[in-house]
Amino acid sequence: MTARADGEHAPVSGFGRITSNLGLWLSLIGRPRRAAAGRLLPPTLWLAGGTLLGVALIVAAMVALDGRGVGFARSLSPWVVDTFNEITDYGRSGWVLIPIALVVAVAAVLATPAVGRLANGVLMSVVMRLEYIFLAVAVPGLIVTVLKGLVGRARPSDLGPFTYDPWTWSHKFASLPSGHGTSAFATAVAIGALWPRARPYMWTFAVVIGLSRVIITAHFVSDVIAGGLIGAFGAVLVRNWFAARRLVFVTGADGKTRAFPGPSWRRIKTVARRLVRQ
Repeated sequence: MTARADGEHAPVSGFGRITSNLGLWLSLIGRPRRAAAGRLLPPTLWLAGGTLLGVALIVAAMVALDGRGVGFARSLSPWVVDTFNEITDYGRSGWVLIPIALVVAVAAVLATPAVGRLANGVLMSVVMRLEYIFLAVAVPGLIVTVLKGLVGRARPSDLGPFTYDPWTWSHKFASLPSGHGTSAFATAVAIGALWPRARPYMWTFAVVIGLSRVIITAHFVSDVIAGGLIGAFGAVLVRNWFAARRLVFVTGADGKTRAFPGPSWRRIKTVARRLVRQ
């Protein structure tokens, strides 16, 4: 048997129960809008202005910072580059996506009528928050993967910062935008939207990852800026999608989007102990 959103149970067991749980949690994301105040995109004027400002920032970085950034990185001591080469791997999206997928899969196994409505409610609340983070990172990451091939910008080399070979699906021509930068800033925005107190730490993490991509000469400065803008904006769009369906977030009368209060750590620990005893 598996828990439904209305608290009823369907007579499903084993693998069928697990897939039913996963299907329910995924279907909630696509349910019709439930909040008239929620909107996916900002007002047209703000969107146009933000887009122009972002493009101007990227172009300015290409002209004024890209060449200098590579020169600065090449002047650093080897131990500095080696240190940031270790740090930069934490910007991979897999560090976020894989653990979330595993936790959601475990939750689908544990969500049974036997654990009670409280435990199932806590599991669903946690899963929906994890689904938000997963999509907030995965969606902009997928967009950037496509853009890399379409733009075809050469990575930092003796060719200079203005070498392009569009529609070249090659690692050597996959500099713009930065995938690590996209994932890092998307993660920072997603986690910051759920837990505002974590924002200073998450933004520090994102900036360090962005710097690491330049220091190890994997990307130009403008690549990181472009990736960061796409990642942050993509995470906001996913948040708005959830808020319009009153999932995890809600948009108030003042137009601000806030996260619903989640289960307390005390309740989560209580549920975890109950699940362990099953």
